[in-house]
Amino acid sequence: MSTTRSLDLNGLYHELVDLLGPSGWWPADSKFEILVGAILVQNTNWQNVDKSLDNLRHATNFDPQAIADLSIDALQTLIRPSGFYRNKSRTINGLFSWLAHANFDLDAVAATDPQRLRQQLLALPGIGEETADAMRLYVFDQPTFIADNYCRRLFSWLGQDFQTYAKLKVHTHEVDGWDLIDAQEFHGLIDNFGKTVKTPEDFAQSPLAQFTLTLK
Repeated sequence: MSTTRSLDLNGLYHELVDLLGPSGWWPADSKFEILVGAILVQNTNWQNVDKSLDNLRHATNFDPQAIADLSIDALQTLIRPSGFYRNKSRTINGLFSWLAHANFDLDAVAATDPQRLRQQLLALPGIGEETADAMRLYVFDQPTFIADNYCRRLFSWLGQDFQTYAKLKVHTHEVDGWDLIDAQEFHGLIDNFGKTVKTPEDFAQSPLAQFTLTLK
């Protein structure tokens, strides 16, 4: 008779490290590229995002002022491969206009209280909870947990089923106190796991199937 063992978030993190090794996430040459990528990846796959990022790299070299100076029409043309290019162009334009008020000083923005920064990002057009948290984690160096679809699917298989981002987020605030690199790796590992383990049948064959997850 098989038995399951209980894991907390820290235990799950270390099981994923042992299983997958370093995540290599987020793939980018600069934090401004990460900001754009976090918007472009909404409702599409990374292959399409890469095409848009290449276009922007050639046009602006991800210089923030150059991105802010792009017209909406020019921006739409550059990011068209990512889909939803009208909405995403407005979001990028709004974000970089907001950053311009801080002279594109990401360190100064990062010094903002985490919850206040989260609310400021959420107030920008087209930026939801997942995107705001991804920006905080990978650009503004604020440890946090990203309760995305990959995560919620994995957690449901581990016995913790949450239907919304916000409902799961409430139970993961301990990650806010982790070292930055561990918080970043945790998200990358969960997403890398989710890209290959896609069904309950896949999960049943994975080493994580022997565990259940305990949340606070």
